[in-house]
Parts: sequence; structure tokens; C-alpha cells
Amino acid sequence: MTQGVLPFQYEVSTSACGMTALAGLPAYLDLAAVAGLTGAIRRHLQVAAERQQGWTDEQVVMSLVLLNLAGGDCVNDLRVLEGEEGFARVLRRVELHGRKRKERRALERRWRKERRRAVPSPSAVFRYLGAFHDPEEEAKRVQGKAFIPAPTEALKALYRVNQELIAFKQARAPQKTATVDMDATLIETYKRLALFCYQGYAAYQPLTVYWHEHAVVVHSEFRDGNVPAGYEPVRVLAESLQALPKGVEQVRLRTDTAGYDHKRLAVLRRGLLRLRGHRIRHRGGCHPGIEGDRGRGERVAASQP
Repeated sequence: MTQGVLPFQYEVSTSACGMTALAGLPAYLDLAAVAGLTGAIRRHLQVAAERQQGWTDEQVVMSLVLLNLAGGDCVNDLRVLEGEEGFARVLRRVELHGRKRKERRALERRWRKERRRAVPSPSAVFRYLGAFHDPEEEAKRVQGKAFIPAPTEALKALYRVNQELIAFKQARAPQKTATVDMDATLIETYKRLALFCYQGYAAYQPLTVYWHEHAVVVHSEFRDGNVPAGYEPVRVLAESLQALPKGVEQVRLRTDTAGYDHKRLAVLRRGLLRLRGHRIRHRGGCHPGIEGDRGRGERVAASQP
């Protein structure tokens, strides 16, 4: 390459030296080990464990986590991770670290032929994700109505993995107050089976509960685009409260899902009364405040600023 203006030069190296542009990802592998993420996946997820062949639950889930951290847009972007020779070599070494000889041999026996890849192929991941889908639930859909399929056992296992991550953070930086924000997000998509949202385009609309003090997602429910944000908020809030770790004494809720719709607000209030035996009090204007006994002497308060 012809140069000469600035004092540097480009050189082309034809040797396979194992360099990678993903050098930052191994730090997250370190964090996953310290936080107990890989162990939690092995304990709770049994999708691949039942087959006794091919990729393990830990390998598939961690590959998808790393793909998101690297900025991947779709499952097919796993080919980019596989193409990074240096990163692939690191990943192979890490997955064997700390394992006993018996465990290493068990991993080797999962493959009939010599394993060549460091991360699963897109087709293998699609087959794995299919285990989280329940055709019987999908058959209950009614055209034109909001519908949320009941979570499968595999999906519930992922919830438990997330709870262990939250507990890890709480153990190292305890917080007595949990300020949670519950809101839905429109994600435009071009998938053929996607439904239209209230903005008039095909989308998905997951409802997510975010814990401000720890900057983590406590709970998230994937939804079709036609499911409104105010659909079944009490159930989602209840599941979120159950996911909070020990040490939380007060919960503050911020949500525009119910706060600006009096009908939904009434449903939310009645639901919380049934849920925890809370009493309702106002804190000025139309902003709701909810407080009561959570049990075991813990205090729960919810308010919308």
C-alpha cells in the first residue's frame, strides 16, 4: 500500500498467528466463572443434557451470550465468532479449565467424530432453541386477541439462572431498596409470523422489569407486537417480586403501564392487594403508593414518581 504522508505503515501478514479482534470477550468468560453463571446453567438447564450428544447447554447458552456482547444481530453471526481463530482457541481452553479427567472424557464422548468447531453452528442453535417452544400452547392462539404462551420448563430454568446472577450481585453489593421500572419496548422486525403493534408495523413487545440500584433486569417476558403493555401487569410484577434476592426490604415501582390508565391502575391495585395483602395510600395527585407486609418482617413499598 502506497504511503508517505504520515509516519506509519501498513503491513500484510500471511502467517496464521491466532490474532483476534474479539480480545475483550475472554474477560466476560472470567466474569461468568466468578459469578457462577456457567455453574448455574449446568444445574438448571437440561435441554442438551437429555440428548447426551453434541453441544452442552453451557456451550450453547454461553455462545449466545458472547454473540450478544460482540454485537451480533442474529444466530447466523455465530460464523463470525467461529472465524476468529484466536478467540476460538481461547474458548476451547476455557471450557476445559477446572474439569476433572472424567468430565473431560464425558465431553469428548458427546461427539462421534472429532469436534472441529469452538462454537455451535447456527443450525445447531436453532434446533436447541426449538426446545423452548411449545406447539400445544401456540395452538391456543385466537386471531385478533392478545396471547402469551405459558412458559416451558426450559424457559423457567433460564429464569432461575438469571435469579442466581442477581443474587450474586446482591451478595457483593447489598441493597435494601429495589426501585423497579416495569415497561414494554417495541422492537421492529421483518419476521414473517410477527404481528403488528399499535404503531402500525410488525414488531415484538417484551415487557421488562429493571432494577435501578443494581442496573440489572429482574424479569423479562417476550411478547408479540399486538400484546399491549398493560396486559397482565400484576402477574409480571408478582413474578418479579419473587425473583428479588434476600436482603431487599423495600420495593419501589415505577410504571407508566398502569399509571396513566385508571382502569389498569385499578387492576394493578386490586392485584397487589390479593398478592401481598397490601393497603393502598396516595402520595399526592393521582400517583399511587402501595405498601404493606411482604412477610418475614420485610417491608414492601411501591410508588410512581
